[in-house]
Amino acid sequence: MTDDVTYQDYLELDTLLSLQKPRSVGSSALRATVLSEQFFIVAHQASELWLRQAIADLEAVIDVFTTTDDASEAEWVVDLLHRSSDLLRVLEAQLVALDRLPVSDFAAFRKLLGTASGAQSEQFRRLAELIGLGKEDGPLYESFTAWVTRSGHTVAGLARSGPEAGVHYRIIEALLHLGNGCFRWQLGHVGVVTKIMGNQQGTGGTSGAEHLLGRCRLPFAELRELRAGAHTDLSVAAP
Repeated sequence: MTDDVTYQDYLELDTLLSLQKPRSVGSSALRATVLSEQFFIVAHQASELWLRQAIADLEAVIDVFTTTDDASEAEWVVDLLHRSSDLLRVLEAQLVALDRLPVSDFAAFRKLLGTASGAQSEQFRRLAELIGLGKEDGPLYESFTAWVTRSGHTVAGLARSGPEAGVHYRIIEALLHLGNGCFRWQLGHVGVVTKIMGNQQGTGGTSGAEHLLGRCRLPFAELRELRAGAHTDLSVAAP
């Protein structure tokens, strides 16, 4: 029976809320420093939880593109892409909150991080791989173009058709929205790091803000160019 399941039990809050363990507790650190370290931990743990969901949603989208040859689940794909975009906005908002981390407190507990660094996040690397934040397109765009081809269309044609292309165009819009959200999140991260650390080396041995800025990518470059082609088409058609 599930009638006796409580909110606490369902979310396993006893376990979840026991995972924030500031290393400055029990030391000579000020209370403000301990609270700031807890804030730092919560922000990063929450980010990893949202990354988990975004990755799961995008992998589901790729699965649809890979295993279906029609548009039967296309509207679900649009919903998943927009939800992933919204999750990236949540991650960006968490950076806005993290911007309230006092630099003096961070300096006080930073040594307790050892070599731990956000650059080591396996989930961020997975998200970057799916979306294509490297020099090559990721599996999300590759699977989309293959799906479009199997459906008898071309991405170029759909991008230039605009809203007349129906759900296919809504997917294109959702992909670009996702890419923009990812880019804003990356830039926001750079902004927070430079405010707190300036140009200091990162805890994981990276070059800090310079390393983050070098990884910033605006994904779906080909799709952006194809969609922009609508401007050329309109200018040619104009009297």
